[in-house]
Amino acid sequence: MEDGFSIDIEYNGEVLSFDVRLATTGYTHNFMVIINSIEVTYEPDEERNYRAIVNAETAHSLKDKDKMLIGLVGAKLDELKYL
Repeated sequence: MEDGFSIDIEYNGEVLSFDVRLATTGYTHNFMVIINSIEVTYEPDEERNYRAIVNAETAHSLKDKDKMLIGLVGAKLDELKYL
């Protein structure tokens, strides 16, 4: 099953919108988000918080802004689980 939704993140005084794709398989799920042309997968960890997974080749070239946005999107996904 796949569904999608959008989330808004405030970064440096501007609101950025990201499309999130939810993919469920069996008893687990992942969120896929494109952040500055980088596909980031978020999966729940052992404590049910979302950790970001980025392709190893891409991870070496991430800029500070990309890293910050990846963290902010993960935090927003963590907030959504309480709604």
